[in-house]
Amino acid sequence: MTSLLRDVARYDHWATERVLAAVDPLPDADYRRDVGLFFKSVHGTLNHLLVAQRLWFRRFAFGESPRIELNAELESDRGRLRAALLEGCEAWGPLVDGLDASRLAGKLAYTNTRGQAMSLPFAPALLHVFNHGTHHRGQISAGITRLGHACPVLDMVAMLQSEAAACISV
Repeated sequence: MTSLLRDVARYDHWATERVLAAVDPLPDADYRRDVGLFFKSVHGTLNHLLVAQRLWFRRFAFGESPRIELNAELESDRGRLRAALLEGCEAWGPLVDGLDASRLAGKLAYTNTRGQAMSLPFAPALLHVFNHGTHHRGQISAGITRLGHACPVLDMVAMLQSEAAACISV
């Protein structure tokens, strides 16, 4: 299970880098325009990804349950938001590497954003975190397309193929 989680954490980082590279050239008006995403704009959705990273990381790493609104704007500046998202992605790898079988088989106890006590199976809840990022990166990709801009391929298989090709060429 730890190996799978490492792969998924690595994919989360890879896909986030690719989405951010596609977002970087967007004019600010397009970046902040309501394009019908759940969190309205590309900016709003990226902020939601940062909120989710911070909520879930603190739950898994420290047993804390921060109270942050899911639509909070944690970072208004594009460059700082980008840096914070990448920093958050980088933090998951060491966390996953430090998990042992008993922790993975255990429970994650936390308080949700509405103040309700929760207890979930640890490993599936951790997989949810990465799946959640995939979901919202897909929304961002749709938003970028709706704005008339190109989007990167985000399939995990594309990452695996590029890694395999890099190994062959070395």
